[in-house]
Amino acid sequence: MIRRRTAVALLASPSLLTGCGGGAEATERRTPARRPAPAPTPGTATPSAPRGIPGLGPERTAAIPERCTQAVVVTGRGANSPLCTVVLHQRTPTGWQSGPAWPAHNALRGWSAHHMLGDLRSPLGVYTLSDAGGLLPDPGGKLPYHRSSGFHSPGTGFEGEPLEGSFDYVIAIDYNRRRGTSPLDWTRPLGPGRGGGVWLHVDHGGPTHGCVSVAKAHMKDLLRTLDPNRHPVVVMGFADWLAH
Repeated sequence: MIRRRTAVALLASPSLLTGCGGGAEATERRTPARRPAPAPTPGTATPSAPRGIPGLGPERTAAIPERCTQAVVVTGRGANSPLCTVVLHQRTPTGWQSGPAWPAHNALRGWSAHHMLGDLRSPLGVYTLSDAGGLLPDPGGKLPYHRSSGFHSPGTGFEGEPLEGSFDYVIAIDYNRRRGTSPLDWTRPLGPGRGGGVWLHVDHGGPTHGCVSVAKAHMKDLLRTLDPNRHPVVVMGFADWLAH
């Protein structure tokens, strides 16, 4: 069962110079002298534009909802690389504030703009983060949390590493899933062929099937920081794609 707890124009009226034969001399007499521009006040700085999220181009930035004030950015090393970096950014009155960079893994074969079941690629995109869960108790998070033995993760990974404990903590990425349900819910709005069950979860030391994994301590940090009232999202993809 999920528990819920609760972001002069100057009116240019051109002066008409009237009078017959008013050439240059008449113009000079009738045009008011220009006042010099006021000198800048000492110590006054020109306001700077709010800070954006490093590495994100205009297209990716525009995809982040205006009401979102927390963004987890996953930056892959390349289109076909399973290695990436995760940074949590939080919006402030002066722009986005970046947190520490955490090493992470994504899918074995990198990234896909059209993720399919079994392609071993993580889906590119901007997705909301609505629900969490895990094998272990809620570490004190704000997202709805579903604890279940169904988060057991037996077997070994692509590099022979044990998968045990990978799902101790998970945050569902809202790709092809129904928001407001347990990460274990298998409803697939785009159909089963488009895959699903794409999560942020505990890193097991190797590539994933489609998820993004970070160290256990960082998963706990995310769970304790992400707030549904701040409408968190994940922005995920390889660096060149993110830069557009």
